[in-house]
Amino acid sequence: MSTAIATPVDRLLYKPEEAAKALSLGRSTVYELMAEGALKYIKLGRTRRIRRSDLEAFVAALPPQHN
Repeated sequence: MSTAIATPVDRLLYKPEEAAKALSLGRSTVYELMAEGALKYIKLGRTRRIRRSDLEAFVAALPPQHN
């Protein structure tokens, strides 16, 4: 009997709900960012998906807050 543990597969495309969870944002906020063009996405049929690279680029482009 083997007890091998499978390693998780890195996801390339995220549903908006999954992207919201990854970014620690609300689902509606992610849809707003997509609508205003701040967060890039692709359409596959009737669904929207966000590339992992676009999530990373969005986070990298966020301006730091100075107190």
